[in-house]
Amino acid sequence: MSSRRSRSRQSSGVSRITDEQIIDLVSKLQQLIPEIRSRRSDKVSASKVLQETCNYIRNLHREVDDLSDRLSELLASTDSDSAQAAIIRSLLMD
Repeated sequence: MSSRRSRSRQSSGVSRITDEQIIDLVSKLQQLIPEIRSRRSDKVSASKVLQETCNYIRNLHREVDDLSDRLSELLASTDSDSAQAAIIRSLLMD
């Protein structure tokens, strides 16, 4: 029955990811995350790479939130008819 399930998954367009693909994707993540990339050792477990990736994404979200708050404060303190406010708004619309 197990082989029937695999065949029906393959025929329905659902493909399974191979171990090699997982290794390749973890390696690519490892190269993208500064915390891991800066380490001297090339041997980092996949779970560590995934943990660091999650931490990195959380930190990026915090940075975006902080920058968004700062931008909101800047726009609130700037005269809405000023040239600076117009430039900032036009940049945000792009």
